[in-house]
Amino acid sequence: MITYLIIGVILLLFVTAALAPMESLGWWAGWSREGTDQGPSELADAEVRAGSAEEPDMYVIYLSGIGAISGDSFPDEEYPFLHGLEERLSTAMVITDVYPYSVTNNGLTGQRIFARAWKQVEKLRWKNPNSVLGLFINLRNALQMFVSADRRYGPIYNLGIANEIYRVLLEKGYRPEGKRPIILLGWSGGGQISIGAAAYLAELPSPIYVISLGGMLSDDPGIEKLTHLWHLYGVADPLQALGGVLYAGRWPIMPQSPWNQSMANGRIDIICLGAYAHNGKGNYFDMETKLPNDARGRTHGQKTLDTIQHILTDQGLMERPGNLATALTAAEPADALPVLVAVPAPAGQDENAAADPSI
Repeated sequence: MITYLIIGVILLLFVTAALAPMESLGWWAGWSREGTDQGPSELADAEVRAGSAEEPDMYVIYLSGIGAISGDSFPDEEYPFLHGLEERLSTAMVITDVYPYSVTNNGLTGQRIFARAWKQVEKLRWKNPNSVLGLFINLRNALQMFVSADRRYGPIYNLGIANEIYRVLLEKGYRPEGKRPIILLGWSGGGQISIGAAAYLAELPSPIYVISLGGMLSDDPGIEKLTHLWHLYGVADPLQALGGVLYAGRWPIMPQSPWNQSMANGRIDIICLGAYAHNGKGNYFDMETKLPNDARGRTHGQKTLDTIQHILTDQGLMERPGNLATALTAAEPADALPVLVAVPAPAGQDENAAADPSI
């Protein structure tokens, strides 16, 4: 009986993986979108709304991790982080309603055949965030992330996501002639999808930046079209480190890959936050667990916000707020500081190995 069960699970995973690209291929074939003759190198035409309202200093598009169900339904731990992001980036527009695991921005509980089943899973997850059924959401979205990284299907998938990001930007008042910076903040699987979509968003006149938060990043060609990429990671997060193992273009023996070329050109900064985990206690969003030996008594989530704020300030995308300027003048222990390194550290590396005293 157990043998048959194992075989059934393996077959189910195989079939699910094989069907993962079908949504993006169906979109490209015109089954789920209005017809267009544009090829995979162009963003779809969209009407720019005329208006006299002043644009924000920049647009920050948050692409959630594989636990997201739709563009407005994330795991509970992400909401305090997003509220903190909006408070700190007061001159920016933070956009959260893009679902990065659907080329049509159609959440799992939207107009889908199995929407009713996904709604039940969502209810169970609200009651118990650790529900086993929630893993089906993670599995389904993880497969879409791998589609994004695939050189065969990725261009179609990433074009669809880029079109949805562009459409939402226009709805929020974005005007291309204003050339306001666009920052894609991708958590976990959203990090990979951010660099994939960047290949097409780079056609816009605005500079395109990506901040990866524990993302499992490939050597996607979109990296070469970015203005800059920051990858934030924790040494206790083995999932983000898989990107450097699974994708050959990130191996040191592939110096001509988009990833290694961008590393050599200084387009990528890799920042170690310390002993952060991918999930559970001590993750990137944890607003309760205090950092050990942190002079300001910050939580993991607060330090994540501080680091993002510092990145945008240092890049000249926002003015340095008074509270951050004061914080940057205070001496802190090395283990409380983000660390700039050449490549992600292995899971067992000591977080005190190096330090950047500027944060």
